[in-house]
Amino acid sequence: MLMVSKVITVANIGFDGSMIEVECDTTKSLPSLQIVGLGNKAIDEARERIRSAINNSLLEFPKKRITINLAPAEIPKDGAHYDLPMAISILSTSGQLKDSEIADIVFAGELALDGSIRPIKAAISIVQTAKQHGFKKVFLPMKNAEQASLIDGIDIFGFGSLKDVYLHLKNEARILPQHFCDNKLNSTNQTNQLNHPLIDDIIGQDQAKRALIIAAAGHHNILFTGTPGAGKTMLAKTLANLLPKLTIEERIEVTKLHNLSGKLIGEVAEERPFRSPHHTASITSIIGGGTIPKPGEISLAHTGVLFLDELPEYPRSVIESLRQPLEDKKVDISRSNTRVSYPADFMLVATMNPCPCGYYGDSKRECSCTSTQVLSYQKKISGPMLDRIDMIINVPRVSSHNLLSSSTLNNKQHISSMSQINSVHKIQAQRYGRCNKYNSSLTTDQIKSTVILSKEAKDLIANAADKLSLTARSYFKVIKVAQTIADLDGQKIVDIKHISEALQYRINKP
Repeated sequence: MLMVSKVITVANIGFDGSMIEVECDTTKSLPSLQIVGLGNKAIDEARERIRSAINNSLLEFPKKRITINLAPAEIPKDGAHYDLPMAISILSTSGQLKDSEIADIVFAGELALDGSIRPIKAAISIVQTAKQHGFKKVFLPMKNAEQASLIDGIDIFGFGSLKDVYLHLKNEARILPQHFCDNKLNSTNQTNQLNHPLIDDIIGQDQAKRALIIAAAGHHNILFTGTPGAGKTMLAKTLANLLPKLTIEERIEVTKLHNLSGKLIGEVAEERPFRSPHHTASITSIIGGGTIPKPGEISLAHTGVLFLDELPEYPRSVIESLRQPLEDKKVDISRSNTRVSYPADFMLVATMNPCPCGYYGDSKRECSCTSTQVLSYQKKISGPMLDRIDMIINVPRVSSHNLLSSSTLNNKQHISSMSQINSVHKIQAQRYGRCNKYNSSLTTDQIKSTVILSKEAKDLIANAADKLSLTARSYFKVIKVAQTIADLDGQKIVDIKHISEALQYRINKP
């Protein structure tokens, strides 16, 4: 009688994942275990882990020729989480488990030689994919269970060993589903990103602080330019403490993305990402990629900040590769055998000096660069790239007399700024009907239907567009920034003063 068992698991391909059937067949021949279905080296080595785990769990490893197929065969498989479903399929085809006992359950877990189950990466992605395909139960390693239970509407069971899974399926030692506890996150979020500076720590720079608040409120891209030591980097790092807490949906997305890259194993994201890759980072590390494409820095910065310090020092190819994700809020990665998409709705915050020596235009120190060097340095940032940056802020030198000025150290300015930003985020959520929609994300049609401009504001933006030769993208970016400024003022109509201030941030040159 033909006996082929089928066990369900998930392949982590891209942000959504794919369902995988683990098929197992045994025949009378010399004992062996063959795994087919386009698996990587970790899956090929699973043969010895599965054999030892089953034997050390006091279960029987069949003395037959065993063939395991991971279907669909054309999808590349990566990771050790296939160990558990393959072991369950062997136990099923050998008659130690019944088909009815493993039906409609998704399995994932890495087996140790003693039969214990080690934590895996991307557990939350596995659960979300299983839920999308209508499954109601997922069996995972114990250390992944609490994190995965963040996904509502599906039962998560955490196990410490293969023997525990077997006894549970046999109704001999039942384990209850895991439920997520949010108390820990609520307490830890009270001290969000304390290692980053606060607005009160920045001396002077009132215009730059104002621009920073506007950028944080509307999720606008911003570029700080100025002489070395003026406070550009400190301003950028302040954003980590200005952005509001993650919502439940954002927490799931951030945790899922970091899981797919091998981070936050068994943990849940508690803070908005603040990614600061070095200027020597490759284009693959920034955008994402690999044989089985993994998220890059722009996706790991999703819902948070991508900070590029000294922007012209990055390779031109890396800078230009950001153009499409900045517009689409996602990145598509194509390889010969697969194509995946990852979300990349991040805030770009960058800094740069005006020239190689850094002192072009400085009132205190003379620039040592030639005009050709200055132009060449500034042209490292192309026009189309600058067009995608909402606000360009010149950060002047701070007077040395003010550097040791006394400070109240009570963080009043920072607390007030956070209150303003949170209020604007609530206004945007009410206006657009979703909690993660910002003014910066508006399309042209949405601007026409939701942004109310006064007649004077329309005339000003029209005249400015002609005189400053603004592109269509820049034109609408000015309106988006003006809408955020109006929200900060608590006004529903975008007036001439809001357009004027938004234009001020647009006409600055690096």
